[in-house]
Amino acid sequence: MRTTFAPAQSAQVGPAGRQLKLAIGLIAAIWVAGLAGHFTPLGEWPALFIYVLGSVAAITAYCRRYDAWAQVWISRTGLARALAWGGAVGGALMLIDLANTWVYYHNGGAPLAEMEQLLVGMRLAYLFPLLVLAEEWLWRGLLFTALLGLGVNRHLVVLLTTALYMVNHYAVAPVPLGERTLMAIMALPIGLLGGYLVLRTRSAWAGVALHMLTMISMLVDVFVLPALAR
Repeated sequence: MRTTFAPAQSAQVGPAGRQLKLAIGLIAAIWVAGLAGHFTPLGEWPALFIYVLGSVAAITAYCRRYDAWAQVWISRTGLARALAWGGAVGGALMLIDLANTWVYYHNGGAPLAEMEQLLVGMRLAYLFPLLVLAEEWLWRGLLFTALLGLGVNRHLVVLLTTALYMVNHYAVAPVPLGERTLMAIMALPIGLLGGYLVLRTRSAWAGVALHMLTMISMLVDVFVLPALAR
């Protein structure tokens, strides 16, 4: 019985262990680069580069090597259902955000100058599609499924990946501390709702759809609503 049980257990745990190593390696590289950049003229840009391009490249290479697209929950399996769920929840969040922001501007609220500087002055608006893909593949794809595969409680997986996702904004956001904190707080509902949507659909694409709609909402907040609320 030992001879048959050990290989089966190894085959089950092995892929999840490989995923976890890759996820931890990526996160460590991002955070070390962010910390080093904080004390150099380079700032957080190297960490952001690793986070966006490095994550997508590394996860793509991993999935191609081990044919792990389904294992990491970024295959086409259940894609339509995942996009429908993510779109529905993301659309509801978008409407709530737009309504609140319109009331804010309509009552004399000041334009979101810091966010406009981040999106326009630093040209980060162009990175949003790739940034969303990188974040969801890393936090709600690679790390998420690795922890589940190792037997971690699913609710703890949602909480842990959300917490790390929030903290990560302090390593990669090239903005003052106050704006980083605001971004980390904004990441809380994305992480929690996205995590449970991914659990329900078993697809990271549900998180991508939700996240993308929140980013579109942010762009409308900055560039469209100020004029409409006058």
